[in-house]
Amino acid sequence: MKVLISDNLAPAGVTILEDAGLDVDVKTGLPPEELKKIIPEYQGLVIRSATKVTAELIEAADNLQVVGRAGIGLDNVDIPMASTRGIVVMNAPDGNATTAAEHSISMMMALSRNIPQATASIKAGKWEKKKFMGRELTGKILGIVGIGRIGGIVADRAQGLQMKVIAYDPHMPKDLVEKMGVELVSLEELCKRADYISVHVPLTKETKHVISTEAFKNMKKDAMFIDCARGGVVDEEALYHALKDGEIAGAALDVFAVEPTTLENPLLSLDNFICTPHLGASTSEAQENVATAIAKQVADYLLKGIITNAVNVPSVSSDVLSKVGPYVNLAEMLGSFHMQIAKGGVEEVTIEYIGDLADLETGPITVGFLKGLFTPILKDAVNFVNAPMIAKERGIRVVESKTQFSDDFTNLLKVRVKTTDEENTLAGTVFGKKEPRLVRFNTFRMEALPSGPMLFVSNQDEPGVIGALGTTIGSGDVNISRMTVGLEKERGRNVILLNTDTLIQKDLLDTVRQLPKVNDAMVLDLPVFANGF
Repeated sequence: MKVLISDNLAPAGVTILEDAGLDVDVKTGLPPEELKKIIPEYQGLVIRSATKVTAELIEAADNLQVVGRAGIGLDNVDIPMASTRGIVVMNAPDGNATTAAEHSISMMMALSRNIPQATASIKAGKWEKKKFMGRELTGKILGIVGIGRIGGIVADRAQGLQMKVIAYDPHMPKDLVEKMGVELVSLEELCKRADYISVHVPLTKETKHVISTEAFKNMKKDAMFIDCARGGVVDEEALYHALKDGEIAGAALDVFAVEPTTLENPLLSLDNFICTPHLGASTSEAQENVATAIAKQVADYLLKGIITNAVNVPSVSSDVLSKVGPYVNLAEMLGSFHMQIAKGGVEEVTIEYIGDLADLETGPITVGFLKGLFTPILKDAVNFVNAPMIAKERGIRVVESKTQFSDDFTNLLKVRVKTTDEENTLAGTVFGKKEPRLVRFNTFRMEALPSGPMLFVSNQDEPGVIGALGTTIGSGDVNISRMTVGLEKERGRNVILLNTDTLIQKDLLDTVRQLPKVNDAMVLDLPVFANGF
């Protein structure tokens, strides 16, 4: 079997692949057309962030079985297309957590002591000792946005520096955060109290520009902001004005909305702004960790059929997967649906397997639900291996039950999710062999396709609502491909689920919310599964 390494990979990873008996070619920096020409030769492809595994490349990869990403992010891989072609996509999500956390601490210190500016001053032949007065971290308050794995490491290191740590994370249980010695607060309170604010969340529709004009206006005049997580989490235009107008004292970015950034970015003109070129994972230790991890995973799959850290297929045999695969996909869709419509942090998940489904191996289905549940908030950091561990780390109780008796469907997957604010019940089934359907949401019954871009609307059951909804969305140049209505006659209300060809943007969503008789509306972005797993 042949493996192509198309991006820079630590030598230890190459050695592992070769020692396993695989034929390895290292060809980095190939233009897309050249890569497309040679990809049919290979069963395995190992990448980092430079190679774009597009639908066109996958279409040409006649023999490709596995794509391995040495790191976390998979924005450069067309995962639905890979799944359609039966190609397993793996990543190595745990190899650079410490490195990323340490870089945030490094940026905080460099910002506090003006290290980059002072270095540039000396190299310019100056000795401006009085100009670069710094500040201590000891006794200061660090506000962490996103207290997951990396945020937790940052909190631990900051506490070692005798800082007080507060955090905002709507998806983490309060008691779990308090066990870290961290106070859980609202985002508004964090902005008002913190001397330093460090971001540790992936970029999602929930987190895009979560730090913007209002947040900066709530911050202290001497506050400092650090983002070593993902570009786009902070509104860079708002950050520029906050720094320029003296609303905050300084900022440090390792990531930008558009990378590489250029001299046209106005932030680079400011003396109270420092930056690095996306170096969060750039240490020799981290690069070796992710290289060895992905090399072992790719070798194990190609030579032994063992699947580890796959983001598009559970770690089970092909025989089991052929039977439960459609229900794994359904469960992932339901998990993603719930996380996007629910309020509060998840505390308990109860999954009931009803009918013939109770006779199958249901473990992968449970994992599929958990993966779907965490993906909207953790993105590529969650996969079919670590989803149960993430649930355990967050103190989420997962309960399974089985019953042969079913009133309405031959097979039914019923899930009850309890959060800190509410409790929701979802039920789904598979029509035919691979057609997933959401058939119940709380008291509403329906037959919705929980896939791709969607609009979820809660409204009063009165004439004209559906017509106004269709007209409004059409005027926004968005096509509705499918509509499902769930009715609750006793209370005179509906839920409407619309499948759309594209994601509805914020301005159009705001217009929908203002329609008469519409109680609420939200945009969903659910997993899409074709003919693959």
